[in-house]
Amino acid sequence: MSITHLDAAPQDASALIEDAAPAAPAHPHGDLSRYVRQHMADIESLPTYRPVIGCIIPAYNEAETIEAVLRSLLKQTRLPDQIHVIVNNTTDDTFELAAKFAGPRTAKKRNKGEKQRQTTEVFVHDIGENPDKKVGALNYGFSLVPDADYLLGVDGDTTLAKDCVERLEEEIVSDSRIGGISAIYTIDDGGFKGLVAPLLIAGQRAQFAAFNMQNMLRGRNMAVLGGQCSIFSMKALREVMVANHQSTPWVNDSEVEDSLLSLQIKSAGHLTKISARARASVGGMTTLRALDGQQVKWNYGAIDLMWPGQRGDTKGQPFHPNLRLRWAENFGMATNIFTRVLFMLLLAAALSINAFVFSPWWLIPPVVAIMLNVRIAMSMKERNWKDVLFAASGIGAELYMWLRAGHFVRAWAKFLSKVQTDNWAEQAKAERGSGNSHLVPLIVLGVTFVVLGWTWFQLPVMIQSSILWLGWPLLYVVTIAQTIVMFAKLIRRQHGYRV
Repeated sequence: MSITHLDAAPQDASALIEDAAPAAPAHPHGDLSRYVRQHMADIESLPTYRPVIGCIIPAYNEAETIEAVLRSLLKQTRLPDQIHVIVNNTTDDTFELAAKFAGPRTAKKRNKGEKQRQTTEVFVHDIGENPDKKVGALNYGFSLVPDADYLLGVDGDTTLAKDCVERLEEEIVSDSRIGGISAIYTIDDGGFKGLVAPLLIAGQRAQFAAFNMQNMLRGRNMAVLGGQCSIFSMKALREVMVANHQSTPWVNDSEVEDSLLSLQIKSAGHLTKISARARASVGGMTTLRALDGQQVKWNYGAIDLMWPGQRGDTKGQPFHPNLRLRWAENFGMATNIFTRVLFMLLLAAALSINAFVFSPWWLIPPVVAIMLNVRIAMSMKERNWKDVLFAASGIGAELYMWLRAGHFVRAWAKFLSKVQTDNWAEQAKAERGSGNSHLVPLIVLGVTFVVLGWTWFQLPVMIQSSILWLGWPLLYVVTIAQTIVMFAKLIRRQHGYRV
């Protein structure tokens, strides 16, 4: 069905102005100011062009969330002009549930203080088996909105704040240099019970908040326009296709299709930004398996994208502006793993020969880390007591850091092994509750400690003392550097940003 766009631009605005303007007062002493006011009022009343926004929702087994997603879109203060749900590879009732919303919709929405009659139409497509998975669904959706000015991509588990589309439109229309804008994401805290799910949700919320604030403070420059909820300029997407000799905006040979597209948009000369106000809630991972599958895929894809030689046609690699942050993140995580593992080894070794001496100075790094985590938690617009407790206790954040370390090590091991695996399939399998790959880092860590422990007790006391004499100063230097970096983040101005 075709969509009628409300405020179509006139072909000749100047002609309308001339026709609409009243004749000047014949009397030389007529009310000229009234004439000017009327003239300006007539100009302001002329219809203006309303950009066309086409929304696409790739949906794979989203029966639990797709209705909430569509409801949030239909409640927007600025309705998308078209909404296309692209159901693919689905084995649940996603299509049947989404189909209830299909058809034209008309509503009176208060936009910019005025009530406006807005229309949209919801289309639901089941493309069946799709070998390209989410990438295939996104490209199929792109082909359905050729006349749109902007493409809004929304995941099948992401609900939008009621003014999200309006905010995204305002920002991207305001600057023609912008190729895409990502909403501010947070993880939906649905009141999960138990011990594991609340811990994982709190960890993901803190992880997203820190990532968002980092991008806010970098001039709102976003390295990754996340697929959860981002708006793209169709002009920028077409330029990417031409510049990279692609027939579609997204390509199927990347584990992180959103990161690659963001990099290409940046290379094409456009800005990639994070919104200052548009917000969306994303479904989180509530099991160790599911979190491992998602994070390993993300980490692996980022490594694959930034590693020299993997993407020889990517301009500026490996130090493209969008990849520098990735290198910094990987270096930071490697440093976190190094200091934690080394501290545990040195502590166990020192205790084994009664050579451990506690110093109060050691409390400074964890105290600074807790203060930084609390500050990030307090910057969250929709924080709750669990977010603050997670940060202030230090225990939850530390446990989550060890989980992230495991994901990091697994991703690098998979990449360096050069074993070809379908990480999309691995994530889907993990979300179904299958597989035990998430236990591999724990098993490797345990075996490593046992082997190193046995080796330690075979060494003479003189060599043991020498190892401790060298190891502790090395740990001190690295930890001091880490603490300085954390303290700099702690005292850095946040300019009122809320994540």
